[in-house]
Amino acid sequence: MLAQRTHAPRLSALLEIGVMNMSPIDTAVGLADPRIWYRATCWSGFLDVMGMNVHRGVVDVGFLGALEIDRFGNINTTLVKDDSGKVRYVNGSAGGNDIASHAKRVIMIMRHEKRKLPEAVAHLTSPGFVGGRGRRELGLRGGGPHRVITDMAVMGFDTNTHSATLVSLHPLARLEDVVENTGFPLKIPREVPPTPLPSQEELRLLREEIDPTGVYLR
Repeated sequence: MLAQRTHAPRLSALLEIGVMNMSPIDTAVGLADPRIWYRATCWSGFLDVMGMNVHRGVVDVGFLGALEIDRFGNINTTLVKDDSGKVRYVNGSAGGNDIASHAKRVIMIMRHEKRKLPEAVAHLTSPGFVGGRGRRELGLRGGGPHRVITDMAVMGFDTNTHSATLVSLHPLARLEDVVENTGFPLKIPREVPPTPLPSQEELRLLREEIDPTGVYLR
């Protein structure tokens, strides 16, 4: 919504449940919240969004959350294991695997915690660069992981090794905290730039128009 109101006014948003080109005026709390469907120009279904759009390779950017993301951008949203090895199953893939496999770029969003950023995911739900191999070699058409955005930093992926690398550090975040809370060796450049701050207009849009009740900003 912020991109539509700033640098990408022609952006077309798709929801895996079949809603396209919506223009919500209230803050929704999930894909099934009718408030996010407001003014949609197309009401279809899962198969149309995934089959006719994602699988055709016409989706430029896919956004995904995760329980775990490993050093090669592989995602686990299927299960978690405790220290005793006991398994707890959660929501699973939904359209995540399709998006991770076929979108031109994938941006992942999560909290920066060591347990969420392990050396290897407990279960491979949605593929990144798998074991560091090229996507074409694995038969994956999409471009794969582009960025991981956390509450501490922004990470990208090395073009040769496909391993995670630090792109920028958020204001007030410390490099040592990022390293300590990452469960794999993170490639760190000699100079780590700060993550650019939002403009005053972007903050106004977020606080007054996009999320005035503070569902996501608080």
